[in-house]
Amino acid sequence: MEPKQQGPPGSINVELGEREAEGIYSNFVVISHSLSEFVIDFARILPGSPKGKVFARVVMTPPNVRSLLTALETNVKKYEDQFGKIKSFEAPSKDIGFTT
Repeated sequence: MEPKQQGPPGSINVELGEREAEGIYSNFVVISHSLSEFVIDFARILPGSPKGKVFARVVMTPPNVRSLLTALETNVKKYEDQFGKIKSFEAPSKDIGFTT
């Protein structure tokens, strides 16, 4: 007996738990990589604090990171087409913000 497919052919049913549905806030990201993986740490740093805390770590393969980058670029373009260009700003310190 074949498993029953839910939704249109090729669709993926993704479960979102209650805790994950709340999401996390991040104002600081650290990205590191090796030959086989990227590690993306989402953290929070409070103004005036010399220390931050990582709230989520995502480990991905390089091909999946490339797919994520493409998806982000596509969605930023859609957002800007609808709401206007996203304004970038300089972080108050070179140590606060998104880093690579």
